[in-house]
Amino acid sequence: MIDALTVAIGVTALALAAWCGFAAYRDEPTKDWHFIGMAVVSLLAMVQLVVGLVQLGRGETPRDGTAIFVAYLVGAAACVPATGFLSLSERTRWGSATVAAGAVVLAVLEVRLFDIWGGGHA
Repeated sequence: MIDALTVAIGVTALALAAWCGFAAYRDEPTKDWHFIGMAVVSLLAMVQLVVGLVQLGRGETPRDGTAIFVAYLVGAAACVPATGFLSLSERTRWGSATVAAGAVVLAVLEVRLFDIWGGGHA
């Protein structure tokens, strides 16, 4: 895995969580700007999914197993889009809170992906 990409996703996910969490605190639903932020984070997660699958296709193997690695990759790629869609159906502060929670979950998934791959040691 590319460590810089993993860190970038974790940092942007936490920034999104803070931003949406602040919106929830202010009793605001997710707005267009939040969805642009979700798109950026989701795009980074999709890039990571592709990079991870390419590395697996080249014969590289994660330390803790391929199946669990792929499951975490797919979960990380789906996390923010799923909560974004949920926030569309809940146009209150709780929609923003849902996205904030999903972004925190993504940051945690990134730490776990780093560990599964080998913690920087191939």
